[in-house]
Order: sequence, then structure tokens, then C-alpha cells
Amino acid sequence: MSFFGIALEDLVRQAGYVGLFCIVFAESGLFFGFFLPGDSLLMTAGLVASKGLLDPVLLTLLLSVAAVAGDNTGYWFGRWTGPKLFAREDSRFFKRQHLLAAQAFYERHGVKTVILARYMPFVRTFAPIVAGAAPMPYRKFFWWDLFGALLWVNTTTWVGWGVGTFFKNILTPEQLDHFFLGLVLLVIVLSVLPSWLHVRLEKRRHAAATAASPEAQSS
Repeated sequence: MSFFGIALEDLVRQAGYVGLFCIVFAESGLFFGFFLPGDSLLMTAGLVASKGLLDPVLLTLLLSVAAVAGDNTGYWFGRWTGPKLFAREDSRFFKRQHLLAAQAFYERHGVKTVILARYMPFVRTFAPIVAGAAPMPYRKFFWWDLFGALLWVNTTTWVGWGVGTFFKNILTPEQLDHFFLGLVLLVIVLSVLPSWLHVRLEKRRHAAATAASPEAQSS
């Protein structure tokens, strides 16, 4: 598993605590961070921690702070920009379709979106911005977000740590790498699947609503 040609494990080793903090911060609330690795990066960081190269407790603490800080930045960005953001055209670092998908998800699930979106790429980045633009009351957002950030960081990071710790004496390093790669791919598929299904469902609903509109029936 790689990111821009760099193996994720090498990326984690090179980035260290500060680099990982910045990546999680950007992916959690800056609209240009939607392309950054999320679940796979945290799991790999946990695996690296299991090898004694990072302190898992310090790692989860720092990444939890990064996730909360990033989401809060996204929330206030959405609060300040409001409707103007939804009229913004696509650019290299902004994809309006992801923002609209997060908005549809928010309208469907309400405040639960702050937690559910944590495990969904793209929606994870834009959900705080949508919550701010909605606007969701900040106090409500903060506590839901705090719980969601702690849950996301700890589950993904400690899964990686657990795999590295409990299987290192059972599997060879090469077998462990293959097993972990398969696990990461499975997590990516499971995290992307809800977003994909949601988008497909919304498109079908939109098509059905368009077909049932008076304009479509009179044409």
C-alpha cells in the first residue's frame, strides 16, 4: 500500500509524530485534504508503533488532538463561508461533489454524521464543513465530534498495533506484511462502500423525482 509512490509504512516512519499530526489535521477538516490517506494511515501507524518505533499511547493522544482540531477548523470554515462554498467551482484541491455528498449525508443522518463520517473517506473531510454551514450548534458539534474523533483514532490505530503485536510471533515479517495489506484493503473497501451506496441511492432518488415531476410528465 502506497501514497504517491511512497509505501505507507515508510511514510509513517519518515513523517513521525509531527507529520502524522499534520496529515490527520488536514484530512479531518481542510477541504483540500480529502485525498489524504485516513484509516489506512492510522492502522499503519499502529503497526509501526507495535515495532517499538512509536509510542502507541502518545501516538493516539496526538492524533486524537489533530482530528478534533482539524474538524473544528472545518466547522468554523463552513460557518464563515456558508452558502458561498456550495457555489464554488471545482478545482485541483476542491471537489464540489464530495461537499454535496457530505451535505446529503448530513441531511439524512443529522448530528450522527459527525461520528459516522469518520469512517467514510471524502465525507470525513467535508462533514465538519457542512455542519458549520448548516449550521449545527457548536456545543452539540464539539461533543459529538470529540467522541467520534476518539473512537476513530483509537479503533483504527490500536487495530494496527494489535495486528503487529499478536501476529509477529506467528507470521514471518513477509507474511505479516501480506496479512496487514489484506486487512488494510478490506478496511478501505468497507469504508468506501457506504459512501458509494449512498451516492448511488441519491442518484436513483433524484432520477425518480425528476421523472415524476410535472415538467417531465408534460414533455
